[in-house]
Amino acid sequence: MKVLVIGRDSGIAGAVAAGVRDAGGTVVLAGRNQDEHVDLTDESSVASLAERIGSVDHVVSTASARARGTAADLDRDAVRASFDVKVIGPILLARYFAPRMPRTGSFVFFSGASARKVMPGMLAVGATNAAVDAVTRGLAVELAPIRVNAISPGTIDTGAYDGLGEEKKAALFASREATSPAGRVGRAGEIAEAVLFVLTSPFITGVSLGVAGGEVLV
Repeated sequence: MKVLVIGRDSGIAGAVAAGVRDAGGTVVLAGRNQDEHVDLTDESSVASLAERIGSVDHVVSTASARARGTAADLDRDAVRASFDVKVIGPILLARYFAPRMPRTGSFVFFSGASARKVMPGMLAVGATNAAVDAVTRGLAVELAPIRVNAISPGTIDTGAYDGLGEEKKAALFASREATSPAGRVGRAGEIAEAVLFVLTSPFITGVSLGVAGGEVLV
């Protein structure tokens, strides 16, 4: 199988790419900072990527742009950028790659636990993730029999939290570990396993699969 993975070559995207290769598949890794460049906020960039790489069996997009903050201090442009990447981006990927897929193909997008659980400072992130879930269901009907699913991770130990600084990152992880039924935060490899599961499960579509260690339950 030929899989287009959009994101960084580390973290979740890197783990997904490694998992696909381990399963015998071929990976095309694309992103803003990859040799195979794509900017999901630019329709012409998505169209150009589709022309360059041609047919694919599956598309996995881990791309994100998070707008953290409360209603009092959220940056409007940051919120729009988040929607452009995580909501409009998947629609553009479907527009240009579904015609290049077999009927057995699929898309996997990324939502998040904040779509189902209110978290401080995550107002726009939660709204964006909930929109991803809605887009996933809608595209699953529009593109059928091509399958469309989403992965909804909880707190995962990747570089996504490095911008907080070591002290704040450690405090956040300790807080999540104290309340999570799993007793810890997740690992990138565990998210990659979930992606491979939905990629290779022909009767799963329109699902947002929670991989959060029970984080949304408490």
